Amino acid sequence: MAISVQPETTPEREQLSAPRLRMKQAGSERGHFDGGWWPRSTDLVAELPALSSALKQWVGPVTSVSYHLDTWGPTARKVRVGDRTVRLEGFRFTDPHTITVIGSGSRSASLLVVPPEAPRDAARAALRSVVDEEPAASAAEILSRNGISPAL
Repeated sequence: MAISVQPETTPEREQLSAPRLRMKQAGSERGHFDGGWWPRSTDLVAELPALSSALKQWVGPVTSVSYHLDTWGPTARKVRVGDRTVRLEGFRFTDPHTITVIGSGSRSASLLVVPPEAPRDAARAALRSVVDEEPAASAAEILSRNGISPAL
């Protein structure tokens, strides 16, 4: 007789898998960003399932993600996320600290990306700034104001 053991779900384990994401409230002035995201790594494929799940209420099922090629490690052009195929579209002309997530019905979310290596307090402050600061602030301005070097 085989016994199936499921890994214990602890708040710490859930916290490690939950995306570090803040989104603006519905109806707030959009500006450059709809929210901010602090990924744990530069492996977009590994980060995408949790982000996709968290963004479902804003964009629906994710169909594509555009990103800056030099910000993320090498990645495939298409990946499976759950039961869907997601196109990953890398460009050099986009802001290195921004990704755009497109979902069903062409709904999209533009996110400021806080570098994974950013100190915790500075990263959290930057995420708060994205949703609280003036809409015209650029990624470099938000990161710099919060003590994070926006240089690649």
